[in-house]
Amino acid sequence: MTPEAIRIVTQLRREFYSLFATEMGVPVIITNSNSSASNPSIASWVDRQQRLNYIYIYVHLSPDELIPNRPFLLKLAINKGAGIATSTKQHQDSQKLNQRWYFELTLLPEEILDFLPWIVSLVQSHEKGFTSFALEPPHPFEVKMSHLPLSGDIWTQKAGQQASHTLVVK
Repeated sequence: MTPEAIRIVTQLRREFYSLFATEMGVPVIITNSNSSASNPSIASWVDRQQRLNYIYIYVHLSPDELIPNRPFLLKLAINKGAGIATSTKQHQDSQKLNQRWYFELTLLPEEILDFLPWIVSLVQSHEKGFTSFALEPPHPFEVKMSHLPLSGDIWTQKAGQQASHTLVVK
């Protein structure tokens, strides 16, 4: 990863997590890490069922010295990734990790802050027990759905196009 990509993802994490904590309306703990890969910063909170939930942003693809034209794609994950459990352990030893649902969104860095209200609504819809989610995303997804399932792996159109273009060119 280039130093510029590291700087961008660090800044986006800081800003997104801070805004997410404000918008959620429940206590959110942000654990910061200076590493861009092995132990990412996360934001975690406890839901009504007393389960520990977490959201984290990590790099899916990034330019580097060998491939400077590689696209820069991020993943925003909710409750996905076994390695995160160790990061959240210090947050709430007595809380059970929420393994009932997950969500992962692959997107461009410039799209992530636009998704903040949408992600908060998604989390709150799940908390209320809704099984689908119909709010229009701020950037179109690759797949057209009338109701988005509350679990899954989704890509924005632009992220999918950049990843596909990279595969075709190589």
